[in-house]
Amino acid sequence: MNLNSLANSLDTLGHYGLVISTDEAMILTNSLLLLQTESHSCNIFFWGKIYGAGNDYYIAFGYVKDAIKGKIYYYSTDCMDWGLLPKPTEAAKSLLPLCTTKFEGNPRTIIDVLIDQEDSSLGMKFDKPTVRKLKEEDRLSATVHSISNEATIVPRGALFLRTDGVIVENKSFEGLSPLDSQELASYLHYSPPQRKWNTNLLTRADYNYALDFLDTIDMDLPEGCWTVQIRGAGSISIVSSLYWPGLALYHIIGTPNYGCVYFGDGKKSLDLPFMLNPL
Repeated sequence: MNLNSLANSLDTLGHYGLVISTDEAMILTNSLLLLQTESHSCNIFFWGKIYGAGNDYYIAFGYVKDAIKGKIYYYSTDCMDWGLLPKPTEAAKSLLPLCTTKFEGNPRTIIDVLIDQEDSSLGMKFDKPTVRKLKEEDRLSATVHSISNEATIVPRGALFLRTDGVIVENKSFEGLSPLDSQELASYLHYSPPQRKWNTNLLTRADYNYALDFLDTIDMDLPEGCWTVQIRGAGSISIVSSLYWPGLALYHIIGTPNYGCVYFGDGKKSLDLPFMLNPL
């Protein structure tokens, strides 16, 4: 969610249940402006909020040159003081699905994670249930990066791939048409592509590699893990992730205005495939 349109974006999403208070929004805007100056970022974005038992985590990210490869994440528990979010460790990423407790809100907290089977990512096999230690800051980092890689999205055309390979915001983006805004293929993952470069070439009649270099969400599995709703008398599209409840993108159709944000407890809905396809 772009800092320049943060207030309007939060106001728009507030109608759909993603809410922060007016005081929080004002403090957040001012502190992110300061963070942008101190970090020398080309732009700063509000990523979202992860709820904790004691404190909530506010997440932001920015970049200096490349909009995807150069992303740097920050976190705060008071909307004012921001710390650099470390890159997730392999151990934290492997233990993340086993974390069932709520975030405490203290990055220095050490939590116990119960392992009762082989953890192939760590190359270890346990004969009996084992407890591993995990710092909450590392868990937060793994959670943010998992959500970013799996669920943060942008409308098609919002990002542009330059001839030198650098990804930038598309200044010529004018928004999706009313028809395109209803299609999942019009929304792209805001993360490095995982599919072959010619996937979109084989499926789009209006293919343009400078715009279609990212993965579309219509091929995500299981089918039905994304929903598109047209609200505001046909003027706003809301795209929501069912795998990560609380993540949503809004786009004012026919305009360059959009924003993607997450408000949730940081837990993935692992039962979704069974909910969509019950036996």
